[in-house]
Order: sequence, then structure tokens, then C-alpha cells
Amino acid sequence: MKSKIASFIISFVMILIIGVLTLFGFLLYQEIIKQADEPIVEDFIGRYDVEKEDTVDTKTIETPKVIESNPFKEIGNSKNPNIVDYSNVNVDKYFYNQLEEPSKTIYKALESNKENMKSGTYKIELGENFSDILEKENGQEELGNYYQSAIEAYIYDNPEVFYLNPSKMYLNIETITEFASVSYNVFINSGNEANYLADGFTNEEEVRDAINKVEEVKNYIFSQRRENDYENIKMLHDYLVDNIEYDTTISRNNIYDVYGALVNRVSVCEGYARSFKYILDEMGIPCVLVIGTGTNSQGETERHAWNYVELEGDWYAVDCTWDDPIIIGGGGQTLESRYKYFLKGANEFNSDHTASGYFTPDGKEFSYPALSRNSY
Repeated sequence: MKSKIASFIISFVMILIIGVLTLFGFLLYQEIIKQADEPIVEDFIGRYDVEKEDTVDTKTIETPKVIESNPFKEIGNSKNPNIVDYSNVNVDKYFYNQLEEPSKTIYKALESNKENMKSGTYKIELGENFSDILEKENGQEELGNYYQSAIEAYIYDNPEVFYLNPSKMYLNIETITEFASVSYNVFINSGNEANYLADGFTNEEEVRDAINKVEEVKNYIFSQRRENDYENIKMLHDYLVDNIEYDTTISRNNIYDVYGALVNRVSVCEGYARSFKYILDEMGIPCVLVIGTGTNSQGETERHAWNYVELEGDWYAVDCTWDDPIIIGGGGQTLESRYKYFLKGANEFNSDHTASGYFTPDGKEFSYPALSRNSY
């Protein structure tokens, strides 16, 4: 009897041990599978892999395009064309000053209606200002070119109008016939689109709410202002580097503008550059947005955006995006990588950056300030 009991106990213990070992093996297997399935976590501080010095951008900059809905079509007759005068609108901005007069008139119309355009549906009247152009054989094409140049200059001079989508702004021409005379009434609207607001905004209330959020960030940055321009430029550079995550998905709204960079804190190079200009404009420090190409140490070249800023009478380049690297495998950022592209002169900066004055392939060629040869 005792022998049977002992055998039973031994069998029970053996079964228990086998069960425990089986359970342990199963849990160990699951953990191995789990680790294999988990993605490698990288410490994203921003722009490029410091270890490999990979400075390639991953997305071509989106620039304003003229998309016309039934362009330059005679859409009706009017006995009372609009007389619109923008000659009293004063503008002194970098790309505006490079425009020809017809483009300047369109730019002024946009500037004077900045508040109205927040609705996304406001009709911007240009009146008969361009009748002399439209009377020419190729007048419609000529006016279209002036319009595109004006839109490009306006968007690159004014990063605060992040809520506009120029590709949804249509140029319309009415032919006005009175007896033997013909004139032309021109205006800008949203055509067949619901509005000309940027993706993510559907009405004026949303735009104003977004503007308020951007201004809250701006006011916070202003509260950190220093004693001189150099310290303010450096403070802003550091704020953007520390607070923006470089977007690698290229799939979110507002990653190209100040709202995405300052409020959502997720952006690509154009968002960094627009935010840098936006804040420095508010501080009264001359700054321009620059587009072109950047080339990494492996010889790969893609479209990129950065800034030129004026300090003590000279212009220097600042690339906040490339000063905000993606560090593989964790670890801190060195001072060398943090300020590698801060207030650089042409001798250093142009070795891997090439500026382009064309915002769109067939658009006007704009010029940039001449960089100091030496870094600050």
C-alpha cells in the first residue's frame, strides 16, 4: 500500500515538474517572439542620423501652384464693373519688392484682405486693373504669370497666413462689353471648392482658434527674449530644436507651416523655417525663407528649406532642421551637431546647401540676400 502511495506521489511530482518546465518554456518562447516583433525604438531628436551624418530630407517641399477653374473665360456681362484701388496699401517685404507692378497689385489685394480671407470664401476684388494686359493677344497667359508670382511671394513673405491653400484660390475674369468697348473685371475666389483654406480648416472659427494658439506660443517665446539680436536668434533656434519633432510620416496636416511646428510640434523642414521667420519677423529681425537642395555626406540630394537672417549688417544662414538630428540608439546631442548650421557663412554653408530662386518650376526666379563669406 505504501509502495502505491509513494509511486503516486512521485508521479504527481514528476507531472508537476514537467508542467512547470513546459509553462516556463512557453513563456520564454512568447517573450522571444515579442522582442522579435517589437520595432527598434529610436530617440528622435529631429533631422538626421548623427552617427551616419545622413542629412537627406524625405519630402519635396510643397510650393504654391496656380490651379485655374475655367481660367480666363468670358463668364458674363456687367454694366457696373468694380473700380478697385490698392495704391494706398503700403508693403515693404523681401519678395514683394522683387515683383513687377501687376504682381504687386495682386499682392496688395491679398494683404489688404488678410482679415477677410480667414473665412476661406471671401471674394477678393481686383477690378479693371488689368484690362490693358488682357487686351493683348497673350494677355490671359501674362496675367496668369503675374498672379502666380504674386501668390508665391505672398506665401513666402507671410508665414502667418498658414490657413490659406493657394492651390484652391482661382483667378476669374469677366468680360464686360458696353457698346463697342470691352473691359475686364478680375477677382479671386475659391472657384468650385468649398473654400480656399488649408487642409484641416473648414471655417473661420477654426482658423481664428488656430491663430490664437499660434500666438500663445509666440507670446511665450517673446517672454524669453534676451538683450540683443544674437541672443534672441539663438534662443529661438534652441526653442525650435528642443520643441519640434521632425515628421517622418509626411502624412499629417500642417507639417509645412507654423501651426504644425509651433502648436502640434511636429513638422518637416519648411515648418521649421517658416516658424523661424514668423517669430523673427515679429521681433523686427530681418529674415527670409530659402528653398533649394541639401546634399548629405553620401551624395544624396533632395529639396530642403532653411533661413537667411541679418545680424549686425551681414546675412547668415540658419538651418534649424539640420541642427535637430535624429539620434539612433539614444544618447545626447553634442554642441557641434546642435549648432552645425547656425549663423553660417557661404564658405561653410554652401558646401551642402544650394539655394534656388524658383518656388515653382515655371515660376518667377527670386533672389536672396548675399551671405557673408565667413560664419558669425
